[in-house]
Amino acid sequence: MEFAFYLAGAVAAVATFRVVTHTNPVHALLYFIVSLLAVSMCFFALGAPFAGVLEIIVYAGAIMVLFVFVVMMLNLGPSTAVQERQWLKPTVWIGPSLLAVLLLGELLFVLFGGKDSALITGETISSKAVGVSLFGPYLLAVELASMLLLGALVSAFHLGRQEANAKELS
Repeated sequence: MEFAFYLAGAVAAVATFRVVTHTNPVHALLYFIVSLLAVSMCFFALGAPFAGVLEIIVYAGAIMVLFVFVVMMLNLGPSTAVQERQWLKPTVWIGPSLLAVLLLGELLFVLFGGKDSALITGETISSKAVGVSLFGPYLLAVELASMLLLGALVSAFHLGRQEANAKELS
């Protein structure tokens, strides 16, 4: 259904705008997760539920895990806990919560509104078709992306470790 696609696109655009305009990284992260959920809803509306679920698992899940790892790697102590409590006041959750409730309502409408009106294209893309595409004509792009992510992971660990060693020596 076109309405579901455009609503999810609007939520993604608003959430992404809030990611870019926020100066606080924790607030930006909350909006970034809502933006990723909205993009996955676009996939659902286009008839690609497998890609939508992958979007949620890989991107939204990986971003949360990455954030936890960065907090653990930095280990800034009790002063950070006080600052985080100030950053995560209940009023901070209003914007992301409203956008997430819009997405939840859209998901329920798409799921229970009727089989024919749920998809824009009218056909569902299977996981086999996604796998054949990823390991067929797009194999080089998938492998290059995996190498890029591996390099970024090793670099982030190396840079974080150097900063931790510099703080210990001081």
